[in-house]
Amino acid sequence: MFKLEKNYYIAETAFHHEGDVTFLKELVGHLLKLDIQAIKFHLLFDVDDYMVKGHSAIDVIRRISISEKNWEDIFEQVLEGGKDIVALTNDVSSLKYINSIQNERNIAAIELHSTGLNDLFLLQEACNFKKTVILGIGGSTFDEIQFAVDYLKNNGKSDILLMHGFQNYPTSYEDINFSRINLMREAFNLPIGYADHTDPLDDLNAIVSTFPLSYGVRVFEKHVTHVYGEKRIDAQAAVSIKKMEEIIALGNSLLKTIGESTLQFSIAELNYGNTGPMKKALVARHKINKGKHIRLEDLAYKRTEISSMIRQNDIFKIIDGVAKRDIEVDELITYDNVEYQFKSANFDQFFINKD
Repeated sequence: MFKLEKNYYIAETAFHHEGDVTFLKELVGHLLKLDIQAIKFHLLFDVDDYMVKGHSAIDVIRRISISEKNWEDIFEQVLEGGKDIVALTNDVSSLKYINSIQNERNIAAIELHSTGLNDLFLLQEACNFKKTVILGIGGSTFDEIQFAVDYLKNNGKSDILLMHGFQNYPTSYEDINFSRINLMREAFNLPIGYADHTDPLDDLNAIVSTFPLSYGVRVFEKHVTHVYGEKRIDAQAAVSIKKMEEIIALGNSLLKTIGESTLQFSIAELNYGNTGPMKKALVARHKINKGKHIRLEDLAYKRTEISSMIRQNDIFKIIDGVAKRDIEVDELITYDNVEYQFKSANFDQFFINKD
């Protein structure tokens, strides 16, 4: 599984290349310069296995699909650039190809698009992939997701990530439904990523793209283009290289603010909570003579310039204690100048009177 203790950014290329291998290589060259972890590609080899004959879009899909022989060079370019490869396979042929090269090309993950989430033939072949299987769950019902997850798990695949989000050219705020992230995580006990497809012209695009950090999401996917503004396939959700840099910087900064689910304090928190210099410490309200039993009216809370080992809520340990020596006004109350009076527990309830 992806190392989820830090953000994992996937730059999506989809069919933005429109079948132009040279264009795709240029795009990859720009993406390799970003602080991303992976580049995602859509593979489709057998169009007749993907669309019915006579479909109005079949000729376009056939024209923009890149052949197997061209993917070798593209994958080599990505690996030489030190990034992971995520392969979204739309048909069984392309998935079999990925499985055949998964070791030598170090494919980090495959993805089954939500359009084929319950394609049994894709699910069968996905079980032969050794690393992470991503399931696109946008627009999918609970039982559809359950079917895919159960099939994979029942056939030995437990390394699964659910990808929340879908493209609606572009996706509106009302259709994002971040609250569903927690529902899906609890229901399937699987990590969840977020694929954002909101309007790249939106001033809040970077914020919306990284907001799922607050839901525990660490895997983020974005369409990215180096020809921002040019009318091409999938341009409706593609951000510029500069905007992607902004999203990455924002996401990494926000991750620092989230921290970890622990009560262990950082150095800064310890300093801020330091009793005395920061938090008011227990001091003598007036001079307390040696041998006097400490009373509430003898104590005060004040900020001091030195630290105290006595916390504010330790006051009831001090009350009824005995001053070991004279304690001057405003002097810190400590166990050096007050004898702690241990209060013995009463165990009478455990003894039965037999008389």
